[in-house]
Amino acid sequence: MPQRESSGLRREVTTITKKDLIDRVAGQTGYRRADVKQVLQAVLDEVAAELGDGNRIEFRDFGIFEVRHRAARIAQNPRTLQPVQVPPKRSIRFKLGRQLREIMDRDPTPQIKPRPNPGAEIKAGGQNSKPGGR
Repeated sequence: MPQRESSGLRREVTTITKKDLIDRVAGQTGYRRADVKQVLQAVLDEVAAELGDGNRIEFRDFGIFEVRHRAARIAQNPRTLQPVQVPPKRSIRFKLGRQLREIMDRDPTPQIKPRPNPGAEIKAGGQNSKPGGR
């Protein structure tokens, strides 16, 4: 979904799915799509299993995935203002590696396209009226 910028412009965001990634890797390497899919799924399964066990995963120059533990706490229901017990939970933290950080810092300005303004069209003759109208 495009994100709106405060200046009335929107930033185009593209979502890359696992299928898209598989197609790209298969095209770049020449391996069969089914083989790439199997390897990618195996990598994702291993990453999930290791993080589920509480381990840290480091991909040099790309980044580090680590498990963070959040303590139990008492919060407040904003609707009823009653205290609510929030159980402890785990979350994933990702820290950028050197190479990925350099890529992210390379062009800090997102590609911005002006939003079309359909009401601002000027018709022939300089009038902004419907055809046949005065």
